[in-house]
Amino acid sequence: MLKKYLFLTKPGILFGNFVTTLGGYFAATQGSVDFLLLLITLLGTTLVVASGCVVNNVIDQDIDQKMQRTQNRALVIKTISEPVALAFALVLGLIGFSILWFWVNAYAFLFAVIGFVVYVGFYSLWTKRTTIHQTVVGSISGAAPPVIGYTAVANQFDLGALLIFLGYALWQMPHSWAIAVYRFDDYKNAGIPILPVARSIHRTKIESLLYVVLFTLTMNALFVYGYANWLYAVILNLLCIYWLYIGVIGFKAENDQLWAKKYFLFSVILITVISIVFSFTSTAPSTQIVFF
Repeated sequence: MLKKYLFLTKPGILFGNFVTTLGGYFAATQGSVDFLLLLITLLGTTLVVASGCVVNNVIDQDIDQKMQRTQNRALVIKTISEPVALAFALVLGLIGFSILWFWVNAYAFLFAVIGFVVYVGFYSLWTKRTTIHQTVVGSISGAAPPVIGYTAVANQFDLGALLIFLGYALWQMPHSWAIAVYRFDDYKNAGIPILPVARSIHRTKIESLLYVVLFTLTMNALFVYGYANWLYAVILNLLCIYWLYIGVIGFKAENDQLWAKKYFLFSVILITVISIVFSFTSTAPSTQIVFF
């Protein structure tokens, strides 16, 4: 039974957000890590994300039953009821938000609220079912955890936080579209108007390349403005060049699903490596611009 509740929180998404929270945290530490604060921030953020994922499961029952990879989820096959799932989400959310408010800071709490509201309200309840721009909306919630990690340390929203937010949001676009190409039939059967289904896989490949370029430029700005050092810049650009290469050869792919799987998996490797690299490449910023 515990396993069913664990899968209700979508462990894959939890791990991804755990890693990006680490990235944001390390980017702000400038080499000095408060491990207790790190642990508390990771715990609070993970619980908030888990709460949002459980609510998403409740909302997406009608979609999940039409998709092969989700048709055996607990709420679809009725091994967990909606009231129990919502109560579980409430407990997770209350604990997570409380941790961020009482033991981290108001900035971390604020961006957790933004991420949760966007994911549950604007993405799950609205845009996922109605518009091709759903991925843009979802990228906002996906970029919240690294900003939570950053502001937990910095206790302010500055240029570094803005670049972290933009960079991780831009990464979400080709990453999410790769999943949609790989699982094209699932998304088509469920009637989800994501770019590959609503337009074409070819257009998705073109737009994915554009977002990879924008991601590369934005993340390089962290080096330009002194938030990361040369080692970070070298690793970042090597990874991004290879990501671009995979995107380019995708236009000649004989099997789009196999190509998309490779494209998706490398996006995960890339963001994981970059997030970890922040732990030993952070420097004091040469330009300090604070927004609030």
